[in-house]
Amino acid sequence: MDMRKLVGRNFSRLRKQKGFTQEKFAEASGFTQQYISGLENGRRNPTVVTLFELASTLGVSHVALVMPDEEFSRRPRAPPDS
Repeated sequence: MDMRKLVGRNFSRLRKQKGFTQEKFAEASGFTQQYISGLENGRRNPTVVTLFELASTLGVSHVALVMPDEEFSRRPRAPPDS
């Protein structure tokens, strides 16, 4: 699973749960609506600092943005290198 897609799905779910539209979140956070859209679509690769700022605006821990979701957990894992 691409971590960008996981972060995008988690961010989108949390943003909606908190009652933000992309536009309202952009106003509250200082990020552009285009950045938010790209993030949610897995086209952005946010830095640790960006994850912290996004989470702070949402009022959640930055860990919530990277926590594996149900889809991520269902994917088969590659065996570790020996």
